[in-house]
Amino acid sequence: MSSQQISDLIISSSTFIHGKMIPQKYSCNGQQIHPPLDIDQIPANTRSLVIIMEDPDAPKGTFTHWLAWNIPPSGYIAEGTSPGIQGINSAGKLGYTPPCPPSGTHRYYIHVYALDTELAVYEGETRQILEHAMSVHVIAKGTLMGRYQQTEKVS
Repeated sequence: MSSQQISDLIISSSTFIHGKMIPQKYSCNGQQIHPPLDIDQIPANTRSLVIIMEDPDAPKGTFTHWLAWNIPPSGYIAEGTSPGIQGINSAGKLGYTPPCPPSGTHRYYIHVYALDTELAVYEGETRQILEHAMSVHVIAKGTLMGRYQQTEKVS
């Protein structure tokens, strides 16, 4: 593990406030695209960003919704794009799987990490492989949390 101090990234979205409801547009009931993300306070020595989106309230344990890495550290990720290299989520799919809780309101954490390198991790890899590869390269991190509850059932 690196002895380097990990600083804080400020993660926000123009479409919802931390801790509040994620608009339906970004869910299984909407356009099924990820929301836009703003990333502030990116350290100058950042070479790439990583996104890990998860739902810790899923019935069978934490569900990974999105894995992406080697994202250029520009500070903005437009909605619905496929930034960087995409990994396999808990649905067995490449890229973003939208919020779609079977019941109740779930919390969705979008973790963003700034790394001091680009990763030699191939498209389609798992969260475990990604986390292992990035573990000693994290120089900053931040989280945006949104909530979602279905208003209608998806068949």
